[in-house]
Amino acid sequence: MSTDSPRDPTSVSFESGLLSPVSVGHDAAVSDAAVLDALVEVELALVRAYGCLGVAPAAEVGVVVEAVEAHALDPIAIARDAVAGGNPAIPLAAALRDIVPQPARRWVHRGATSQDVLDSALVLVSSRAVDAVLADLDAAGASLARLASGHRDEVAVARTLTQHAVPTTIGLRFANRLRALRRATERLTVVRAELPAQLGGAAGTLASFVELAGAEAAADLPRAFAAELGLAAPEAPWHTSRWPVTELGDALVQAIDALGALAADVTTLGRTEIGELSEGIGGGSSAMPQKRNPARSVLIRSAAIRAPQLGATLHGAAALAVDERPDGAWHAEWPTLRDLLRLALGAAANGRLLAAGLSVDAEAVARNLALTRGAILAERLALALGADAATELLDALASGSGGLAALLDARGLDPALADPSAYTGLAAHLVDAARSVDDPATPVPDPHDPLEPLDPNRSEPA
Repeated sequence: MSTDSPRDPTSVSFESGLLSPVSVGHDAAVSDAAVLDALVEVELALVRAYGCLGVAPAAEVGVVVEAVEAHALDPIAIARDAVAGGNPAIPLAAALRDIVPQPARRWVHRGATSQDVLDSALVLVSSRAVDAVLADLDAAGASLARLASGHRDEVAVARTLTQHAVPTTIGLRFANRLRALRRATERLTVVRAELPAQLGGAAGTLASFVELAGAEAAADLPRAFAAELGLAAPEAPWHTSRWPVTELGDALVQAIDALGALAADVTTLGRTEIGELSEGIGGGSSAMPQKRNPARSVLIRSAAIRAPQLGATLHGAAALAVDERPDGAWHAEWPTLRDLLRLALGAAANGRLLAAGLSVDAEAVARNLALTRGAILAERLALALGADAATELLDALASGSGGLAALLDARGLDPALADPSAYTGLAAHLVDAARSVDDPATPVPDPHDPLEPLDPNRSEPA
């Protein structure tokens, strides 16, 4: 199919997700249309706040709201006109003034600066996107809790530096991912609740608002403005104190990190030669129809690789927030924050679906556990028997002289030392403790009452 028909380049959307499939279908909350809607909401919120404080006549507030809500603005036109002034708030204010009749027109953008409008709009967009991310994180956490519970006592190989180490449980592996996800969710929830509106006037002194309404009303205006938007009231203007942006960025990166670690487990443990985990329904291959690619995990990992650099860019911009409004650092934040939100939306949505569909292959888990024929218990043998006896046993095991249980029995030692399920430490307790946060009814064993250690010289009752 030909795609070479002539087009007006200013009428074509730059980003449709063709090269960022992780966020396709999940990023409407941060689209240009969503940003423009938020910009308009901010302008109307300021007018309404003036009305709430009795600064603007109620009738004129109504005229502004009615006129603006009756018109649809073109984001492409606003974007094109933003080039001259360097930000979209300038042409937006002009467009709204053209819409609103006199004398109510005077209240449009009155006293505000472009940064007040754009910062508040991006915070508003962020708050809505974060709400969606949090819902998906909660759902993913619930699925991980179920997996941890369902595989609580299923013994598996723990791998350190890619190699078989000691026994663990599948349940503990899921519980550890659950803990990381829950921590990220808690942090993002706190940051979301504290996202502030921005209102400071030209240089953060609120002088324009004092001139318009007097000091008392000007002091109350940011609170009324924030309330109209459903955002936190700012303690002070934060034009060059960018902690709201960096804290949000850090929390988003942490959430994507947690999802990325889960996805990495799936891609690693789902390899053909390991086969312990699968997504359930895998993606296909264009050339190899036998493959079931871990498509969701791949997409999540792509987000996890990109996100930290975006967070770093936000910090770099914050560190260069000079004077009373930055010259370029502020502008660098806008697309960076949106890209990070898009990745979080996509990673969280795919993470929810991934966790809900994860499948454990018990046969593969058992097969891998038996691969070393008992050498996975080397640490236990050294602790129970001493280093020399353990080394002798492992040498005999490596020479093919028999299985570990038989070798122990032949030496008059307890063959139960060869049972990997008896060397998982407090794994069950750690799983139950992780689950109990979500389900208070889950019994949590007392970690001070662990399993009785095995006596290597003890004979088992007949």
